[in-house]
Amino acid sequence: MINIEKNDPASRRYLVNLALTLCLLGLAPLLTGCPKNDSRPNTRVGVSEHPGESPSPAMVPGAVAFNGERAMEHVRKQMEIGPRPPGSTELEKTREYIVKSLEDSKIKVLTDEFQASTPLGPRKMVNITAELPGESRDVIIISSHYDTKYFKDIRFVGANDPGSSVGTLLELGRVLGASQQKPKLTYWLVFFDGEESFCEGWDDCGKPDAPDNTYGSRHYVAQLRTNNELGRVRSLILLDMMGFKNLELGRDTMSTKWLQDIIWRTGRDLGYGKVFVDRPEGVGGDDHEPFLRAGIDSVDMIQLSGYPYWHRADDTLDKVSAQSMKIVGDTVLTSLPRIEQYVQNKRP
Repeated sequence: MINIEKNDPASRRYLVNLALTLCLLGLAPLLTGCPKNDSRPNTRVGVSEHPGESPSPAMVPGAVAFNGERAMEHVRKQMEIGPRPPGSTELEKTREYIVKSLEDSKIKVLTDEFQASTPLGPRKMVNITAELPGESRDVIIISSHYDTKYFKDIRFVGANDPGSSVGTLLELGRVLGASQQKPKLTYWLVFFDGEESFCEGWDDCGKPDAPDNTYGSRHYVAQLRTNNELGRVRSLILLDMMGFKNLELGRDTMSTKWLQDIIWRTGRDLGYGKVFVDRPEGVGGDDHEPFLRAGIDSVDMIQLSGYPYWHRADDTLDKVSAQSMKIVGDTVLTSLPRIEQYVQNKRP
């Protein structure tokens, strides 16, 4: 034991210096252990048999936080590439970037190339799937399209449509790929090609049996049916136009109610009640529609009616918010265990 006189100035200085040294030594591992903005999230994760129940507070061991700034960097990279319509060199560069980002997150990536018949002739399209195996072969799909709409007369870069959903999905891949816990169900992160129509309007050039839109998602469902895997997919979460800085997500009227209820309730539990609102959101059609027609429960997280820059040249980076992408990312991550339990309870 060191003998120190309480009233001795030199002794007091010694005590102060000793205390500072011990504090710095104790904090050093914490200061070096987590990159900026990547600390573990202070979010609640819980599961419930009933979608209406609030999740129980719990921390996921080893959880990595969703980083909105990282998602924003993915959007910025897409803006640097430029307009990215199907079959273009720019979309090929985007695809290479997506695949590399997923592989950097240590996720297995598969691509599926196909030829689509469009009003502008045949176009090569490629769907991308990243797989995170779970305890069950049953699948939850989290998805986005990654093509921009084709325009002859404007330079459309699509920061929100689809830049923000692509950026969010890539960041979700990083978080899920770093998880130390195997999910109950298998996750597929899917990037659809060819969601946008080639003609100006969604239905201008399509036929009932050959729409001029949703090329990639329709092909994906067809492949699931061909490979006898349709029954594996228990639900689909579609992200689309959900990065606007003034984010407000109404309820898409086509979406499956139980799935939508879980996500909207979870968003409110996380403190995002002003974002997840109960007004109807009329979409008309999106990449979840082929899955719904195939009997797969699906939800579309989209802000269409409240986004004034939809399909305009000024759908640019300044319209997108890192915070909005984090709100959606955190809500999806926190919803997944509840969706898994609901799906497992439904299995006969």
